[in-house]
Amino acid sequence: MITSSLTPALLQRLVAEGRAPRLLDVRTPGEFRTSHIAGSYNVPLNTLREHRAELLAHLDEEVVLVCRSGARAAQAGQALAEAGLPNLRVLEGGIVAWETAGASLERGPERWDIERQVRLVAGSIVLATGLVGIFVPGAHLIGTAIGAGLTYAAVSNSCAMGVLLSRLPYNRGPRPDIRTVIAQLRSTP
Repeated sequence: MITSSLTPALLQRLVAEGRAPRLLDVRTPGEFRTSHIAGSYNVPLNTLREHRAELLAHLDEEVVLVCRSGARAAQAGQALAEAGLPNLRVLEGGIVAWETAGASLERGPERWDIERQVRLVAGSIVLATGLVGIFVPGAHLIGTAIGAGLTYAAVSNSCAMGVLLSRLPYNRGPRPDIRTVIAQLRSTP
């Protein structure tokens, strides 16, 4: 299991002192390109799960997992812990908390994060089916199903719609090749 979380303030201090742990950002490549903590490595959650045994050999030091809010990082931590990696921590509150704490981010082209896309798609479906339901009996049940899915997503801390949206070309960006990631991990002290 993950041993602990790390506050943005403590991580900022470690970075300033030159004692920054290895930072693995498990968000999608598109999210990573939009903004990330300097010096972090992009290893999307699915890539990390698929190649955790290969990564394990290159992560023998302290590792801090980063995502938007901490949920995907916790899932990544679980996967790496099951593979036998000690000293795992999750950045408490993720990139959102990091930025709120006034810490700097490297920025790329602006794009909507997955959570905002989910709100747009879910809200649009509910709105559209609610309006269509005035004329087509039963259409509102589609909106009800979306509401049930969002409720399940909150309870289970997973989001099927988010997973589907992350596969769109807009969100994918160039997928990090595992060999490239491992080469980067090897080359950095």
